[in-house]
Amino acid sequence: MCRWAAYIGSPIFLEDVICRPGHSLVRQSHGAQRCLTPVNADGFGLAWYGERAEPGLYRDIMPAWSDSNLKSLTATLKSHLFLAHVRASTGTATSRNNCHPFVVGRWSFMHNGQFGGYDRYRRHAEALIPDDYYAHRKGATDSEALFLMALGEGLDSDPAGAMARATARFQALARDRGEAPHVRLTAAFSDGQRLYALRYASDDQAPTLFHRWSENRNGRAVVSEPLESDEADWIEVPAQSFCVFEGARVAIAPFQPDLLRAAA
Repeated sequence: MCRWAAYIGSPIFLEDVICRPGHSLVRQSHGAQRCLTPVNADGFGLAWYGERAEPGLYRDIMPAWSDSNLKSLTATLKSHLFLAHVRASTGTATSRNNCHPFVVGRWSFMHNGQFGGYDRYRRHAEALIPDDYYAHRKGATDSEALFLMALGEGLDSDPAGAMARATARFQALARDRGEAPHVRLTAAFSDGQRLYALRYASDDQAPTLFHRWSENRNGRAVVSEPLESDEADWIEVPAQSFCVFEGARVAIAPFQPDLLRAAA
């Protein structure tokens, strides 16, 4: 599975999360500790917000640890809100269009996890992407399809509800046409003002998700794995949760797309 990290708060250099910590995202790309795949070498990407509404985007198929451009960018770019991702493919090709984050307008999105048997129902999943958003379908991943489906479900006005409805649709396809595990996911996404994250699984094996507020940086990191082993104040997000991070504020609510499926 993939590893990712996000940040919201006072502007910092991207390297302060991505490269410099003892267990930075780059280090996790070849030494992850809390997933089944310790090496995440199928590309990487960054999305960062600055003075414009739409984020900057940099993605490549190189392993994160071997790209000198990544080191240079993160050492010189400052941002108050950014998302970064290192990829371990669950079946789709290693290509720039399949690297996270994905961006549409002001929204950025990245995902870690799997939808069981996706290759068996990929065509059916893509049919659920509304025409208005299908033009943004550049790659072949389930992650990008989930993002575009959520945009069609009303991500702009109802982030939690849109993600729950999109996840419920995917979960229904996985149960009807795919295989177990039907859904295991964490995701982070942003509109440039707030940072959203969720942790969910249809079984008891939800991927890990943590967050931590730093007084020194006046900001919060939201990550797949803690960035330092000697920091005891990382908070693990419970499974089946939807999080909203805005400034120092944190709001965590239940995330239950399985109930939507049952109601339908």
